[in-house]
Amino acid sequence: MRLLFFDRTLLGGGEETRWAEQVLITVDAAGMIAAVEEGAACPPQAERWSGPALPGMANLHSHAHQRAIAGLGERSGEGADSFWSWRDAMYRAVRRMDPDAFQAVAAWLYVEMLKAGYTAVGEFHYLHHDFDGTPYADPAEMSHRCVAAAREAGIPITLLPVLYNTSGFGATPPTDGQKRFIHQGDAFLALMQRLNTAYGAAPDVRLGIAPHSLRAVPPDLLAAVLPEVNRLLPGCPVHIHIAEQVKEVEDCLAHTGQRPVEWLLDHAPVDDRWCLIHATHVTTPEVTGMARSGAVVGLCLTTEANLGDGLFPAEEYLAAGGRFGVGSDSHISVSPVEELRWLEYGARLTSRRRTVLTGGPLRSTGRRLFDAARSGGAQACGFASGRIAAGYRADIITLNADSPLLAACTGDSLLDGWVFSGNVPVVKDVLIAGQAVVRDGRHPHEDTLSRRYRHTLERLFS
Repeated sequence: MRLLFFDRTLLGGGEETRWAEQVLITVDAAGMIAAVEEGAACPPQAERWSGPALPGMANLHSHAHQRAIAGLGERSGEGADSFWSWRDAMYRAVRRMDPDAFQAVAAWLYVEMLKAGYTAVGEFHYLHHDFDGTPYADPAEMSHRCVAAAREAGIPITLLPVLYNTSGFGATPPTDGQKRFIHQGDAFLALMQRLNTAYGAAPDVRLGIAPHSLRAVPPDLLAAVLPEVNRLLPGCPVHIHIAEQVKEVEDCLAHTGQRPVEWLLDHAPVDDRWCLIHATHVTTPEVTGMARSGAVVGLCLTTEANLGDGLFPAEEYLAAGGRFGVGSDSHISVSPVEELRWLEYGARLTSRRRTVLTGGPLRSTGRRLFDAARSGGAQACGFASGRIAAGYRADIITLNADSPLLAACTGDSLLDGWVFSGNVPVVKDVLIAGQAVVRDGRHPHEDTLSRRYRHTLERLFS
């Protein structure tokens, strides 16, 4: 047992969430919170942490390899630039990414996530095969590298191997740029079996699956794979890209007669295990259906803005009781507060009002967004996390109370200050399973891992 002491802490979750003073937390050998005592004295054997303490938040949607091209796709092409032209450029960039390079990029990215205040990552992993599309000697090689990178950084990972089979609706054959992603059903299930053998009992790894999208997974394949994976990994997370682009919606309508979210809700067992990534272009019945399903919508505001996707109808969805979390997706930005800020700002720009997503009068916008995202992220990633309470992981962050951005902030206004006062880092410490992985804003391996990352990019783009 280990004892952690915090002067101010945001305890609990849901309606029971509250700020508490002088909080003593007992953490067991597995990194789980065994007890929480408010108004306690700090015993001499306890570790005392300064600054307000918050439960950590999961980054529920990551494509780690795309961090390598962040900022390199901002030059206009000869024709109209779009998500689809950016995707082609991304495919070209990853053709040279071998396992060592991938691990180097992912490990540094995961350090960035921890320093920003994320305490878990959902890795939507589709870079499976060698350059020519041939499986590695171990077909799980690149998945193992995901886990190795997460362990180098010290972040829990929900590994979501991607099922990717076609390039478009109507079973369109994959393109040359997609050959590293492709699986048939049997091979994908064999991959999941390998990973379950390797990580099924690991406390820092949660396994799930990610049918890439309706355009990349034909209906018969989706129907065949889902029950088999559920037998292997009962109740595992299921993540899917859905309705991100207008073209995707139009193509789905042309081939199925239904919109993507409409089709998914009618033909798949969507429930609280599912995470619907983006869901940008949805109708009111689709919004209501998603909220009723109990699924989490995974919003990636900075990537959606960078790619020109559009704006999710957040006000309507939250009014319907919908759940959401945030992810950094292509990692054009690695900042939970920037994702939350732009969720609110998007709602303000479309409605021309302020404090749109607070959920009621006299409430804190930062608190509402933070509470929803930490709860939704934990649900989507399948970890017992996202709250400081007995029975949950001791994944905790502290903020730098001396930061000018938080001057005069107390209680919920600390969250408003963090989210809405700019981009200067204010995360001070990060504890994973009760152990410090970031202390005073620094990760113990950041110099080594950042140097390896720089050398890797120099090699990839030389």
